[in-house]
Amino acid sequence: MFLATARLGGIVAFASLAKGALYNQVISTKYGDVQGYPAFNGSTQGIDNWQDITVWKGIPYAASTAVSNRFKPPQPVSAWNTTMYAKDFGPVCPATLGEVGDHTLSEDCLSLNIWTAANSTDAKLPVAIWSYPAGSTSGDALFDGGGMADKGVVHVTYNYRNGALGWLAHPWLSAEMSASYGTNSSGNWAVLDQQAAVKWIHENIAAFGGDPDQITVMGQSAGSAATYHIVNSPLVKGLIKGAIIQSGVRYPKDPLCSSLAENYGTLDAALAKGSSYVSGLNATSLEELRALPLSAFGTTASPPGQGNDSFGAVLDHYALPTTYMESLLQGAANDVPIMTGNTKDESGASYGLNISASTYLSDLNTTYESWANDFLAAYGGANSSAAVSAAYNAQWSDRSAVGTWLWSQLWATSSQQPVYNYFWDHAPPGQTQGAYHESEINYVLNNLYGTDLPWTADDYAIAEKMNAYWVNFIKTGDPNGGNLTRWEQTGAEQIVQRVGNGWGAMPLTHVELFEEWFGNLTTVY
Repeated sequence: MFLATARLGGIVAFASLAKGALYNQVISTKYGDVQGYPAFNGSTQGIDNWQDITVWKGIPYAASTAVSNRFKPPQPVSAWNTTMYAKDFGPVCPATLGEVGDHTLSEDCLSLNIWTAANSTDAKLPVAIWSYPAGSTSGDALFDGGGMADKGVVHVTYNYRNGALGWLAHPWLSAEMSASYGTNSSGNWAVLDQQAAVKWIHENIAAFGGDPDQITVMGQSAGSAATYHIVNSPLVKGLIKGAIIQSGVRYPKDPLCSSLAENYGTLDAALAKGSSYVSGLNATSLEELRALPLSAFGTTASPPGQGNDSFGAVLDHYALPTTYMESLLQGAANDVPIMTGNTKDESGASYGLNISASTYLSDLNTTYESWANDFLAAYGGANSSAAVSAAYNAQWSDRSAVGTWLWSQLWATSSQQPVYNYFWDHAPPGQTQGAYHESEINYVLNNLYGTDLPWTADDYAIAEKMNAYWVNFIKTGDPNGGNLTRWEQTGAEQIVQRVGNGWGAMPLTHVELFEEWFGNLTTVY
């Protein structure tokens, strides 16, 4: 456990600036005392209340996952007796060996970070829990919570296991889970970490000025999958009041469900993969598997095709209780308002694409098979490279937007809670990927200050609007308010809210074509 005795010298200098800020006092959690510190050391563009914002980094929400706790649900953290000076981000959960940025890899990695501008532990501010995308960590500057805290939200990020250590299923582990937890399944340790973080936050966030009865979970890509798993899970039923799922959700018959962030496999397949992997490690018992050094789980020690990157979520009917289709039709465990959407240049669409007509036609035939001519007729087949590249990108962007809209129609079959769909089309400056996957995050979190891009006045104005929609939703379950362009709930009308380079309702195209194509596919997630 990463604890240190409080050092208050650097905090005293701020006392005259914000006498009520929480970095001026020790906070008591159910597991021990923590001392935060000022999130900013001076005025910052886009931040109004910089002197009031406190951050705590590296607070453990569960015990170390090493040795006897490896391949187990997260175990309760032991209480500490001295004050923890929460100045540094905790270690990164390992998926591959080495170091990630300035953070060391360790199996003692289940920690979280909290930002708030509350000046009282009784403030009862709304709470947002951010789940990061793949290949990231809770300490990444892209997810810095100071911009959300500035707008009256207690913002929390956290680490969770990944790779084999986060997802391995095996008959030994299933037997242990059956004896200890009553479920004959294994894997999904990462999902259980995510849900344990929600439980810890619900239990302790009031001490940081947050309202445990007003928690919104949010995330992007793999973090959106984490968010969706929380929405669907009976293990955290009743602990959240809203969810923001960024890149995202899609119609459960879309084949992309098998490969993008929200994908999962069957338990039988996961057990077979896990058995092969463990055999490659030459472990002959669960005790031996847990006694192996961390280095054994690097990708170099993995059998061909069975490295850390090959592991993922498992439909185990425990951490993942049902298929996505079943959850939509029967009702999610957490029936809450949803905000969800996509970016223009992701999930098959690539900004600056330059392909030939033959490549375009080949892709249509491979993707849509007997429906290829229908999509060719819908999107055009001009011979110029620019035209076919635009058509290629358009059908991928539409597929994401329409698929998310169709998901929203299914959500409405069992829920009266609103869904708000968006489509992000702004390209951040200083890069050549367009409105790429993850490109909306800085704007949503109002933290342009944390990323080194040549931001313009337009970017700060866009961030102000984007963040306002998100903060409104976190506070009320509705993104509307103030002088923002009206954002309609998703309903029967085939529209989505455009955000970024423009604001307001944007019509969807070729909805019926995608709906008919999806309807003829047999695999359902």
